[in-house]
Amino acid sequence: MNQPTLPRQTSPERFLNRELSFLAFNRRVLAQAADATVPLLERLKFLCIVSSNMDEFFEIRVAGLKEQLKLGSTVPGNDGPLPQEAFRRVGVLAHTIIAEQYALLNDEILPALAAEGIVFLRRNHWTPEQQEWIHDYFVREVMPLLTPIGLDPSHPFPRVLNKSLNFAVELDGPDAFGRSSGAAIVQAPRALPRVIQLPGELTGVDYGFVFLSSILHQHVGELFTGMDVLGCYQFRVTRNSDLFVDEEEIKNLRTALQGELPQRHFGDAVRLEVADNCSNVMANFLLQQFGLGADDLYRAPGIVNLVRLMSVPDLIDRPDLKYQPFQPALPKVLTKRFDIFESIQKQDVLLHHPFQSFAPVIQLLEQAADDPQVVAIKMTVYRTGTDSVLMEHLLRAAQKGKEVTVVVELMARFDEEANLSIAARLEEVGAHVVYGVVGYKTHAKMLMVLRRENVNKKAVFRRYVHLSTGNYHPRTTRFYTDFGLLTCNSEIGDDVNEVFKQLTGLGKARKLKHLWQAPFTLHANMVAAIRAEIAAAQAGRKAKIVAKMNSLLERQIIEALYEASCAGVEIELIVRGVCALRPGVKGMSENIRVRSVVGRFLEHHRIFYFHADGEEKIYLCSADWMERNFFRRIETCFPILDPRLKRRVIKEGLRVYLNDNAQAWEMDSNGEYSLRPSRRSRSPAQEILLAELSGVTTLDAGTDSGEEAVEAGS
Repeated sequence: MNQPTLPRQTSPERFLNRELSFLAFNRRVLAQAADATVPLLERLKFLCIVSSNMDEFFEIRVAGLKEQLKLGSTVPGNDGPLPQEAFRRVGVLAHTIIAEQYALLNDEILPALAAEGIVFLRRNHWTPEQQEWIHDYFVREVMPLLTPIGLDPSHPFPRVLNKSLNFAVELDGPDAFGRSSGAAIVQAPRALPRVIQLPGELTGVDYGFVFLSSILHQHVGELFTGMDVLGCYQFRVTRNSDLFVDEEEIKNLRTALQGELPQRHFGDAVRLEVADNCSNVMANFLLQQFGLGADDLYRAPGIVNLVRLMSVPDLIDRPDLKYQPFQPALPKVLTKRFDIFESIQKQDVLLHHPFQSFAPVIQLLEQAADDPQVVAIKMTVYRTGTDSVLMEHLLRAAQKGKEVTVVVELMARFDEEANLSIAARLEEVGAHVVYGVVGYKTHAKMLMVLRRENVNKKAVFRRYVHLSTGNYHPRTTRFYTDFGLLTCNSEIGDDVNEVFKQLTGLGKARKLKHLWQAPFTLHANMVAAIRAEIAAAQAGRKAKIVAKMNSLLERQIIEALYEASCAGVEIELIVRGVCALRPGVKGMSENIRVRSVVGRFLEHHRIFYFHADGEEKIYLCSADWMERNFFRRIETCFPILDPRLKRRVIKEGLRVYLNDNAQAWEMDSNGEYSLRPSRRSRSPAQEILLAELSGVTTLDAGTDSGEEAVEAGS
């Protein structure tokens, strides 16, 4: 019998395309919007999330492909195709997804909302009373903010902001000066809401809304007195938003970034969205103005920016159409009135967000700011939000004379402005603010409090540490799944202190006792852990790897996993988003399974399990298995040493997800995903964790997974 020909190690057939894999993930998000078991207003939110994801995809990934095309690159991707072919494939799938998205909105979501008394009023259905109210709103709230721009030799095509709402207007007839350009641009003010609620007595329904685009479209003629409006078309341009700052040439990263940020809104155009009624003449004119081709045009049968609908559920008081609210719980070791330092001294504390509260982390900073025994606080900031309570506690600590050091990552994409503001406020109160290491993003999540304590009548310093898989962002901890560890283990404290010394000072990297650190040891230690499982399998011993992350792209790790599969290692991968590894290929990866869980919460854990001859080593990490995380970022990966907490991570972070047969998608060797069939009672991981950890007990589905129940609390 002829043996199948396996892909060579250098063959692109061993890898899946990154951009297509991302679009496949977005399709899984779209499936949540299509799922009739998801509450209706949450389905609308998922539609908005798809649009938000697509925006960033075009701003970064498609922009990168177009840069390659502009430079005439002939370098193929890991999966084989040249940039031109990759761009073509991406465009075909992106058009398909967007068409499916609008079909779902128009054919299912909007009619279902209307049946619930939530109506978006179309212009051709406005009653005379509604028209009068809307016209008054236009004259009072909208028209004063508008600046129509006629296109003629003295008024060239305006600079259009990235992702802003605009209208292209076709006109006929001369104006007051005898000009007749035939076209004008109207930019919708960003300060105006995109969805306006009408009084209930005018609509006859509980919630009646009108789009700003409909209001502008209806009354645009009032901006061009005496001229005939032949057509009015919404459009929106997406631009390259990847900042370029030559870190080797600059003397001050903060100053350079402040100069670069305003240009983000005016990068090269990469996509043009127009309303589906836009004439071909106008569409081609707009494409020409933005330097785009026909493949870059996306016609929208509805409003061109669905992201703006994200605000609608907050305007509607219908709990029955939303996810059931929940209250994140505190671990058992912590009570409502607890001394955080005393609690951590007793035992390590594991926090599992969003099911468990982020309050203990806030409490650590709050108590540290007020505690006279605390002498220093050090923290990394990647994303924390513009109004973070954590920053307020840091500011207060600095004002009280404590040594506060904050490593702020200025190049955190789309959070640069917020981080610049945070840095400035901290410096004003005397905190030490540093920006990490030039050429490396500081992505590690670390907080360290140094406290002077009496031990056996002797004054000693003790370090209290928080390490996490997620950001110090109190808002996202309500809907991102992450683990955080609070500990005063002296060896881990020494390791964290050493990393902070690297970030703020100069010197060689010293060997750490427990932490694996990028860009120094993380990649090598991960590969070594995989190879240890290979050796065990080859020796006839049990070998197993379970890994959960957001993205899997790094080639050497993928090749090591292929080698492990061929050696007989059982490998379970839970990858939420992009995955370049091909599972289930005979002779290469038949012992590897890949699944993706998409649900109410955004899966954000990074968990790595190695059987290690029964020792069952567990690591939590700030890094995905991507080249940038291993080699161009500063990341930390920390072990869970307490056996009790290790069992919790295995159960809550891995086992419950491996047993999920409701929201888990399995990937085949071609990168296609399908929902796992359920032959028994449903076991949705997120709902189980909500019920077990947060106190939510009303679970529609059964939770019998055939495995040991998830242990709650610490």
